[in-house]
Amino acid sequence: MTIQERVNKGVGVLTCDAFTAAGGVAHGFSTREGGVSEGIYASLNLGLNRGDAREKVLENYRRFTAAIGADYDGIVCAKQVHGDTVRAVTTADRGKGIHVPGDFEADGLVTDVPGLCLAVFTADCLPILLYDPVRRVAAAVHAGWRGTAMGIAGRAVEKMTDGYGCRPGDILAAIGPGISLCCFETDEDVPNAMTEAMGAGALRYIQVRDNGKFHVDLKGMNALRLERAGLTPEHIALSDVCTMCSHDRFWSHRATRGQRGSMAAMIQLL
Repeated sequence: MTIQERVNKGVGVLTCDAFTAAGGVAHGFSTREGGVSEGIYASLNLGLNRGDAREKVLENYRRFTAAIGADYDGIVCAKQVHGDTVRAVTTADRGKGIHVPGDFEADGLVTDVPGLCLAVFTADCLPILLYDPVRRVAAAVHAGWRGTAMGIAGRAVEKMTDGYGCRPGDILAAIGPGISLCCFETDEDVPNAMTEAMGAGALRYIQVRDNGKFHVDLKGMNALRLERAGLTPEHIALSDVCTMCSHDRFWSHRATRGQRGSMAAMIQLL
């Protein structure tokens, strides 16, 4: 399984080949390319709460959903709070957070309803998309370091298995662009949280640097979380894009010191 970048209808998109091969789902991770926003938000900003003009952001949504073959009117998103809540999404939630006011906090969304386009937002944190082509269930997850320590990726798998009858061995996972080991420099609080939550298995994803700081591999840790939840390692694809290294093409909170737009990862059952 691999995650590949392409341009469709003038919009930069990353997709997972295994999702595409399985069929029955529209999905994609956005870049900064192909939108109408200007200034510090140029050009594909999908964050409505960053200070950008609402109509420009909505046009960016139209362009991105068209590029991945998803339904603009069916987008659902939550207020993300760096927690581990995964919420089941139903037809009653259609449009929440974009077209009508959102009314729930969550960092993960899961559904078995075709036409609902689940969206999570990132700018260094990890976007994770999950798809079970057998039971026809999809999930979208926002995993920062706190969510990673809390195990939100595993929580999403649990929600799919307990709530929808999925088998972990059938689930495909794509971990999208995010800050990578090379750039995610932290103090000891982050590695301490990881080892406390995940045990010695987390140590291989942590490097100690000469300056007393630590570098942490969030992508590797989330892949481990998914494996521990029962996913087959061959069913987990990792993007090699570091958003901080490539902040000219991807939104990076660290690189811009918060003066930025947001990327989105979306998935919709067809």
